[in-house]
Amino acid sequence: MEDATLKSAATGELCVAAGRESVADRVAADILEMMASGDISAGDRLPSERRLAEELSVSRVSVRAALQRLKAQGFLIAVQGGGTRVVKTAGDADPALAELVRIDRTNLLDLMDLRAEMEVWAAGKAAAAATKSDLALLNRALAEMRTDNAPRPQDKARADVAFHMAVARASHSIVYRHVLSVVRETLSEMLHYHRTELFGTPADDRMIMHQHGVIVDAISSGDSERAKAAMRAHMNWTRDHYDKKRQQTDAPSPK
Repeated sequence: MEDATLKSAATGELCVAAGRESVADRVAADILEMMASGDISAGDRLPSERRLAEELSVSRVSVRAALQRLKAQGFLIAVQGGGTRVVKTAGDADPALAELVRIDRTNLLDLMDLRAEMEVWAAGKAAAAATKSDLALLNRALAEMRTDNAPRPQDKARADVAFHMAVARASHSIVYRHVLSVVRETLSEMLHYHRTELFGTPADDRMIMHQHGVIVDAISSGDSERAKAAMRAHMNWTRDHYDKKRQQTDAPSPK
């Protein structure tokens, strides 16, 4: 298989506030994120250290340290004759989580509530830490959510996931980015359910676009409290829709 390219998820939106994480941490996090997004798959051979350093605008020393860390964690292995290959990806989520959500609605509600708290926190962090390139990525993700770019429910769900991953990236929290990458598959299934079962009308699409636009505006303003409030309003609206749908489903049939 040809070398995986790192440009798709690492085009400069990598600046992190000083002291929060080392350059090697940042490089490792970006590689993990590309694994989670599917840009890099198990079996892919990574580009050379020199090419990685050029594409990520960092030193080869930082790239080497990041690769060594990922090898120690079991994500990468050295290839005989030189080079590095992906063994497993950061998106290899625990299948037990997805199964727990599928078999018990209470678990789904717990996940929705937990996700809401994390997303609100991340929006606040993003407002404080987002760079110009982070904001550009957020606006591109928002544009991809428009109906003409995402006409089918599965397209809408995919674009929705990408938007929330962009918020995570803008938060510059390596821990949150990794947590979200681990649950990405389950999050994708949840958002697919939202876009196929909960939000099936043009009015829903318009409301979702409006809410996401408000979130981007709030993050762009640099006001953490405003960003948290915008994300919480979106999450509460989603939960209200789910509760109404559940009540309709659980209601006894008229006789």
